[in-house]
Amino acid sequence: MECRQCASPLDRPGDYCLVCRSANADTVVLELQRARATVTTLFEEMVVARRTVTTTPETDGERERSELRYFAGQVADDVRRKRPEEVYATGERAVLREVRAQLHYPFYRIESENPVQHVLDRTDEEPLEVVEASVAEKLGGAHSTLIGGRDGQKMLEVVAAHPHVKKIVPGPIDAGGSGSRTGVRGKATRADENGNVRLLLRDGSSVQENRVVTTAGGRDLGERVRADLNEALGEAGFGV
Repeated sequence: MECRQCASPLDRPGDYCLVCRSANADTVVLELQRARATVTTLFEEMVVARRTVTTTPETDGERERSELRYFAGQVADDVRRKRPEEVYATGERAVLREVRAQLHYPFYRIESENPVQHVLDRTDEEPLEVVEASVAEKLGGAHSTLIGGRDGQKMLEVVAAHPHVKKIVPGPIDAGGSGSRTGVRGKATRADENGNVRLLLRDGSSVQENRVVTTAGGRDLGERVRADLNEALGEAGFGV
């Protein structure tokens, strides 16, 4: 493929031209699975490139983390070559999170069986913006007012790590309940009309309700975030 401005040859279709400093892409769509990622490049609502990146997932500790970072790095490198105006992504949360950490473009998560067509159609469904803030910034001083000690803190870190969580506001602690389960547990409850959810932390007979502010603009998108949070809590061993 040649640059659309100066006709210089490009290493890959849709790459940013380093000769005349012109973009040959405006949008990238990522379909991220654990062993396979598809990077689709768009320009003026036309597909100009599609590339597949694969990996063989490791299952053991540090080797898995290193392999995932390298895999995400290959995906991120392909995006950086395009210098797009925006990136849309769908797929497995762990891969999406790792890719996002390596990019600095407007980044939106979407849910669709055909994400490329979804972006091309520019449907009315609002994409979920990814929050740039660190986990510590989202938590603020919450660590000093949580039940469950270190486990309670870890649980909120799981929630704060979600890309569509803006902030966690800790609420009062009710120690008058009856606890039938041991250990700290958490559950995100139904989203409100603004897309925010409540996070209930339970530790024995103590219950704490925390407000989770999300990037969702309404209940439907908030429900998507709620489901994600409960899945993440379950994977971390804190699910109800």
